[in-house]
Amino acid sequence: MKDGMNEQRIANLRAQLGGPRDGALLRYSLGGALLDAGEWAEAVIQLREALTFDPDYSAAWKLLGKAQLASGDSASAAKAWREGIAVAEKRGDVQAAKEMRVFLKRVGGER
Repeated sequence: MKDGMNEQRIANLRAQLGGPRDGALLRYSLGGALLDAGEWAEAVIQLREALTFDPDYSAAWKLLGKAQLASGDSASAAKAWREGIAVAEKRGDVQAAKEMRVFLKRVGGER
């Protein structure tokens, strides 16, 4: 889905990197936009950055797994989802844990 609107969104988000608003949410948003644009490798980088800002960000773990799976790395996707499930359970994020379990099951990486 590489459309002009998403490209503009990516450019706007990238312009904020390294600034006062840089953090887990910005990196997560950029990772999601890059994933939507089919730029999986860059999405993985940005989502990993989001997790360096906040390792307990369940949604970032979920999206990281999706980006890794899209780039053809199902083993890393399964690992991200396993870690994400542990984080989600610790935080009481029931829905995120449930979704990641479904994704994990689909790639055959059940825990």
